[in-house]
Amino acid sequence: MHTLSNVEFMLLQMIAEHRQASGYDIMKLVEQRGYKEWANIGTTSIYVGLKKLSDKGWISPETSDEKSGKGPTPTRFALTEAGIRKLRNEILDSLSSTRERDNRFDLGLAALPHIGKEEAVIALRKRLDFLGQASINIRQKYESQGGVSLPLNVRALFLHPLGLIESEQAFVSRLIHELLEEA
Repeated sequence: MHTLSNVEFMLLQMIAEHRQASGYDIMKLVEQRGYKEWANIGTTSIYVGLKKLSDKGWISPETSDEKSGKGPTPTRFALTEAGIRKLRNEILDSLSSTRERDNRFDLGLAALPHIGKEEAVIALRKRLDFLGQASINIRQKYESQGGVSLPLNVRALFLHPLGLIESEQAFVSRLIHELLEEA
């Protein structure tokens, strides 16, 4: 069981990367890295996440004299020692453990005998179309952000989902092929 939500995990990473960051700074990074496209992270979740991290003692507000524009001086947050340890442990856990699969898709696979072969093939081809479009969207975002010139940690955010999509496309294609070959 994770003690950090995905949003909180992302916030700790971004604050660590910039040493200090405001909610506005983080919103700009979320947009630049395409998190909104695949992680459903919005403005409200960023500020709620910052409040939770502050309440847990993993980040602390820092006063700043930097001000741009007419708005109030932004509150910037920095990691505490406890926050640095939490981030390190969360990174190690996330890299070393497996993640949940799409259980709904697995349930659909288990129920294949309850629908006709042609219906199954049509549904799986729709899934291939969806995966193909998702891949195109991620590739376009990746290229618009700098592609191979991006730092490794940012490139990985794009390349990992592309690799998963390619693997799933291969699996679904094999499944369609086997369904069509069944007598």
